[in-house]
Amino acid sequence: MKNIKNTRRDLHGVLLLDKSQGMTSNDALQKVKRLLNAKKAGHTGALDPLATGMLPICFGEATKFSQYLLDSDKRYKVIAKLGERTDTSDADGQIICTKPVLIDQAQIEQALTHFRGDILQVPTMFSALKYQGKPLYEYARQGIVIEREARPITIYENQFIEFDATTNQLTLEIHCSKGTYIRTIIDDLGELLGCGAHVIYLRRLQVSNYPLDKMVTLEALENIVDKDQLLLPVDSPLQDRPKITLNAAQGSDILLGRTIIIDNNTPVETLVRIYQDNHFIGAGIWQFNKLSPKRLISTS
Repeated sequence: MKNIKNTRRDLHGVLLLDKSQGMTSNDALQKVKRLLNAKKAGHTGALDPLATGMLPICFGEATKFSQYLLDSDKRYKVIAKLGERTDTSDADGQIICTKPVLIDQAQIEQALTHFRGDILQVPTMFSALKYQGKPLYEYARQGIVIEREARPITIYENQFIEFDATTNQLTLEIHCSKGTYIRTIIDDLGELLGCGAHVIYLRRLQVSNYPLDKMVTLEALENIVDKDQLLLPVDSPLQDRPKITLNAAQGSDILLGRTIIIDNNTPVETLVRIYQDNHFIGAGIWQFNKLSPKRLISTS
């Protein structure tokens, strides 16, 4: 029997999957990889099974730049159920505390001010963060609690959308930095309000500057004949970085791993997109008048 791996294709680019509820990010990745018959693919930041929405999947050379999407800002819509706290801070967990909800919109709005700007957040035990080589959620499932240090995060926007006092459901839209756990924000908010809370709905609306209307569901993807047309360019994970265009000689030096001198001048070290005669060749570090290669694509 012919090895199916040998028939997989070299694809390069980024597909914006609209992940459905109930599946893991890795399951979604493997299904997309099979549908496109791709050799190499990886996702850029897992979504909980409960969560839906934007899951960028990088193919081929684009996987070299997936870290920049992991490090990018995210935007979410979240619905929290007030009055109930769970052990996972979401609806997939067990209810561990129930309290009456004796609050109004004004109190919620006041509490939200504590979850804006630069704050410290203690990651949830039900996260993929590693401790001694194992993700924290494996310890949590055994009832083991590992001490975690608070980490700095930034909440650029935490917008009140709606509070339904009949169902005790609170809707927010949150724009945040990398490493932010929305479940933890909701759990901490519930504790601050004195009634407890957990996530019942979570949708990632945006990663970096990728547009919402470019997402595609697995169901839609299965029925699209020319799936390759959905791939965004290899350089799209770096779309918010400055662009530097080199001539042929400069580009050749960069591709050989050399640091070059350029006419531009910036005193601050920054990551840039590098192009040779308008063809993307990778990412580099630019400081003052020096440009050094950081991560390059194969040009063979």
